[in-house]
Amino acid sequence: MAAIYLQKKRKKRLEEGHPWVYRTEIERIEGEPVPGSLVAVHRHDGAYLATGYYNEASQLTVRIVSYEPREALTQEWFAEKLQTCRQLRERFVPNARSYRLVYGEADFLPGLIVDKFEDILVVQVLTLGMEVAREALLSALIEVMQPAGIYERSDVSVRELEGLERRKGLLYGECPNHVTIRENGLLVEVDIVDGQKTGYFFDQRENRAAIAPLMLGWGGRSGIRTVDQLMDDGTTKRIPVNKSGQEVTFPYWDGATVLECFSHTGSFTLHACQYGAKKVTCLDISEHAVESARRNVELNGFAERVEFVVADAFDYLRAQVRGQEQRETRGQADRRKVDTSIPMAAKGRTWDVVILDPPAFAKSRSAVEGACRGYKDINLHGMKLVNEGGYLVTASCSYHMKPDLFLQTIREAAEDAGKTLRLIEFRAAGKDHPRILGVDEGHYLKFAIFEVRTRR
Repeated sequence: MAAIYLQKKRKKRLEEGHPWVYRTEIERIEGEPVPGSLVAVHRHDGAYLATGYYNEASQLTVRIVSYEPREALTQEWFAEKLQTCRQLRERFVPNARSYRLVYGEADFLPGLIVDKFEDILVVQVLTLGMEVAREALLSALIEVMQPAGIYERSDVSVRELEGLERRKGLLYGECPNHVTIRENGLLVEVDIVDGQKTGYFFDQRENRAAIAPLMLGWGGRSGIRTVDQLMDDGTTKRIPVNKSGQEVTFPYWDGATVLECFSHTGSFTLHACQYGAKKVTCLDISEHAVESARRNVELNGFAERVEFVVADAFDYLRAQVRGQEQRETRGQADRRKVDTSIPMAAKGRTWDVVILDPPAFAKSRSAVEGACRGYKDINLHGMKLVNEGGYLVTASCSYHMKPDLFLQTIREAAEDAGKTLRLIEFRAAGKDHPRILGVDEGHYLKFAIFEVRTRR
């Protein structure tokens, strides 16, 4: 086996548990390692540190797979790793039949993603080392998980950095295009063939459940109150009545109005409805995504409470803010001259809860400045559309957008919008997306719930 010797003056990241060796950290190579093969990694003085797979074409030249000497990634080795992955998910996501089974480096299987959708597995092989070992991996997945089918979604650009072509297609058994899973009691149809990445984002599972407290307690704003009504049998019953004292029969009278932007499969919309929302606006720029969300809404019986919008979220939010500002201006017509003949730009709607869950705006360090502008823009306009005392739910899945920078960007947006934000909750990815302490690359997801008030 070839051996890698690291520079003396490098940062001791590997000794602290980081699973990558960069090309710039290597002092010398003994032997002639074959791309994708295992190499032993040593300190400059010869002390053994770890074993990883090698790819001279990548800046991440070695990815660590073991802290003990190992000659090959065998089926038995993969099976042991997969059993450990499965046990962790069964402990921390109990009773779930769908979850992220393998999360790359955080599960000590660098370059590998496996999502479990009921009895179907969707696999992403992202690196040359895993590509070389794919047959042993596939055999181990079948042995440990006994799936009905395995589908590959290695159709991602990161493979090209490893010198690999994109791949997509059936690997084992039979796989339907769509698989219906259950999350937090909801049915979700997942498009494993043409959906984004593997078809669904499990990392927000717990965060989607976290919006439950935001969905009720809004009826009083409409003048609805509950009173005791005497029943025929002499008992009393609490019923909702409007300002005129008439009983309100709409069952979701106390629910929030909600806007979900960047809806994808409509997962936040589904949770909002499940927890009692009165009306939800579900928006995405992709017609395919909106149709997916529509099917999921109908699957759960929420169609009467959801409206769908195909639009660019940036444009839609700006238009609603312009409409709101025009409406406020027209409301001053009794105090100053206002040209009411100018058509309204938009209805200028507002909501009790606005949810922003955009795709990654910063996919590289050089893109951070532009990403900050994007996050500030959507959050500034989003919070302007939150009813007084309502909530802004906002997220970022850009690793290069660090948590402190994310919060700073939202604070600057609040300052420009004239809003005061109270942070209610700040969260990360779910329990099937563990993190190795010190490996900041795994800390990509930021999720925050803010109460929004106007600064007077």
